[in-house]
Amino acid sequence: MHQLITDLYPICRSITGDGVRQTLAYLQRHLPLQIREVPSGTPAFDWTVPQEWNISDAWIKNSRGERVVDFRQSNLHVLNYSTPIRRKLSLTELRPHLFSLPEQPDRIPYRTSYYQANWGFCLPHRQLLELEEGEYEVCIDSTLEPGHLSYGELFLPGAADEEVLISCHICHPSLANDNLSGIAVAAMLAQHLGQQERRYGYRFLFIPGTIGAIVWLSRNQATAQRIKHGLVLTCVGDPSPFTYKKSRRGNATIDRAVACVLGQGGYAHQLEEFTPYGYDERQFCSPGFNLPVGCLMRAVHGRFAEYHTSADNLAFVQPAALTETLKLLTEVCGLLEADQRYVNTNPNCEPQLGKRGLYRPIGGQMDAKGYQMALLWMLNMSDGEHSLLDIAERSGLPWATLAAATTALREVGLLVPREEEHSA
Repeated sequence: MHQLITDLYPICRSITGDGVRQTLAYLQRHLPLQIREVPSGTPAFDWTVPQEWNISDAWIKNSRGERVVDFRQSNLHVLNYSTPIRRKLSLTELRPHLFSLPEQPDRIPYRTSYYQANWGFCLPHRQLLELEEGEYEVCIDSTLEPGHLSYGELFLPGAADEEVLISCHICHPSLANDNLSGIAVAAMLAQHLGQQERRYGYRFLFIPGTIGAIVWLSRNQATAQRIKHGLVLTCVGDPSPFTYKKSRRGNATIDRAVACVLGQGGYAHQLEEFTPYGYDERQFCSPGFNLPVGCLMRAVHGRFAEYHTSADNLAFVQPAALTETLKLLTEVCGLLEADQRYVNTNPNCEPQLGKRGLYRPIGGQMDAKGYQMALLWMLNMSDGEHSLLDIAERSGLPWATLAAATTALREVGLLVPREEEHSA
């Protein structure tokens, strides 16, 4: 995952353009990704797909012809979506187009101007203070013209029609945690799930922030109704504790499942309530859709010093943190897969488990007493109204132990999924 981030880090991405296409083409080497192209001017609810932006070079030269700000050194140096310009300016004329961070004087900020025509440069505040009075030549060799918005989509079908959505944004340039970590973890999760038997279908979206989610939802309103659970992944590669932002519903199964896995797994974490600000969860959770989609993060956007600066670099994301995030997500998906309602086929008093060979530890990997309690809890609560997650929350037993007990009880005919019982 860290190598994937390293490979994608130099690319100048935006909400449209060749940087996004290069990123998606790279992901196609690892995944059977479908790339969608939506023309500029296409309406999407209250929005319109913007013109496509591409950039080849940009710089500020001083009176000696030296590049004092150079896009080739860092793609963060240019205000993202800058209109093209080439002219000479005094420092006084140039200053309104220069962006820096006085409180972090050695870092380049990341700034954008997607929906309002503007141009500018970003540079360390210390460098800004050192600029001499005089004439400067500025050049932004960019294009803003009709083109397309690009996004990637991968669907892994399951036995049921219902789906799990995994979404990440692909619109930031050289920012490792806020952007690339979500891409890397989503890609590896897709590889993992692609090798498993699946109850749910899994839909992975690699989309430009905000406009990408709006465009996808406008084009897939029927598909959106099949989303049973969903997660937006962002800032998942730094060593901070996990943060889970709940869906708008607040008590959706995905909210409870993530909280269960975080708590039972002993992960350092915090849970936050939904707010209509953040990443694309706010589009999926807009009132017209109200999908059960939460947001999984480690460091929270806007609350860590490296956020939207050149310090969000390859050293900031750590392989161990990426691995832990992937492990958490595989556990969450495992719980979602196991979370069904069952019916006890022998509900009149406790069935005799000994004669069915069920009073024993399985595989020597689980505590025998805990496993036996899991058998009793599943039998007692499987009345067709309580799911495995309900029982995990009430009993306090690990969901994986309850899932193993469920498998054993199904093998001897003591439990059946509620749907099978109803159809019979």
